[in-house]
Amino acid sequence: MCWRRRVQLAAIIVFVVAYAGLSHYSNSVATAHNLGVGLALGPVLTVGLLLVWRWTHLWVALLTAAAAAVLLRQYWPVLEKNFSVVYLLQEGGFYGLMAASFGQSLRGRRVALCTLLADKVHGPLSPQEVLYTRRVTAAWSLFFVLITAATLSLFVFAPLRIWSLFANFCVLPLMGLMFVAEYAVRRRALPQLPRRGILAAVRVYFAISP
Repeated sequence: MCWRRRVQLAAIIVFVVAYAGLSHYSNSVATAHNLGVGLALGPVLTVGLLLVWRWTHLWVALLTAAAAAVLLRQYWPVLEKNFSVVYLLQEGGFYGLMAASFGQSLRGRRVALCTLLADKVHGPLSPQEVLYTRRVTAAWSLFFVLITAATLSLFVFAPLRIWSLFANFCVLPLMGLMFVAEYAVRRRALPQLPRRGILAAVRVYFAISP
């Protein structure tokens, strides 16, 4: 791994850890609700505006940003009062969309999402590899369904601090364990498949996403 990739990886890790820590702090301290609203809405608005820019034109993205700023100014007190719900929508919505993305690709004769990723990274795939990647897609869909259910259940039935601990400090390690477990199974089931890093699959995923 070259030094540039190491720096990028280190920066990503620092950002994720800092974001998780600040998010948990804002959920645990009553005086930090303003910070919580900013952290909850910041990534969503940033990604949304980038997608609007990508799908349309720069001026449309600028108008959308201006409209979002006006709405935030108008409804900031309401968001501050209910910022935990904003967090829930962000967390549950993301994991729910991931579960739907993986599950939807399994319908009918569609190409499973993991099959598509593996074909872009390793392809062409053998029938055995296609079957395996289809099963991996089902496993990831089930994983995100369980994460979504756990997120919603903890928000409803557990103290906010416990839900925040799970959302900010448990989900990513669980995803990491899922990657490690899948890699271990793949090495046994498909030892002939070339070994490529997780980041390669992630880059392909975002490259083929609309």
